[in-house]
Amino acid sequence: MALLAPDLGDAKQGKAHRDKQLIYLKDHLEKYYHSRDRKWIVLFPEGGFLRKRRETSQLFAKKRSLPHLTHVTLPRIGATHVILKTLSAQQENGSVGSETGTPNQTGNKRKGLQWVIDVTIAYPKARPMDIQTWIFGYRPPTVTHVHYRMYPIKEVPVEAEALTDWLYQRFVEKEELLTHFYSTGSFPSEEGHKEAASRQMILDPVRLCIIQSFAFASGYMWYSVLWYLYCCLF
Repeated sequence: MALLAPDLGDAKQGKAHRDKQLIYLKDHLEKYYHSRDRKWIVLFPEGGFLRKRRETSQLFAKKRSLPHLTHVTLPRIGATHVILKTLSAQQENGSVGSETGTPNQTGNKRKGLQWVIDVTIAYPKARPMDIQTWIFGYRPPTVTHVHYRMYPIKEVPVEAEALTDWLYQRFVEKEELLTHFYSTGSFPSEEGHKEAASRQMILDPVRLCIIQSFAFASGYMWYSVLWYLYCCLF
């Protein structure tokens, strides 16, 4: 979500535009998240491609005396702040709780967000797979490494200043994780373990082909229906 903090925006996005997008996000969450019984939400706080945002992020960090990051960029805060304020109940200590004040159809309070799962992705030689690679297949199969940590929602601050510090610290940790990975070929192990625990997940190409074929067929079907209705009406 490239929606976030006013101080760290792409050149194409002004403050007024970003503020408007945050209002749209808040309205959308209030209208659809609970009514459609959503359980989770995915957020990309960096808000853009690393190769495009790295220089801007580093200049911003230098100006504000923040850590110099190479493998990640400083996160934007706006959307994270809106999501936590909207989907979690605020406590007196400035943290968030696990229940929102919005009742469901039975009159009971809905459960808000329960966890924040912090995911860090590492690619061999720091070269991520892109759309062109997926389509044309000019790179051999590669192993993508995923590191994750789980934080109870009550441990996450909701006020803007505290949340900014908390989120910046997470990305400093990501920088350290990725620096270790690109130096050693693996993420650092947790305290008390000799090596990082991991499990292998293999994508089935046949299953992926079936899913993509269904997506294309579904799209073509809707196109045909809409085109038929258009021809009938006009």
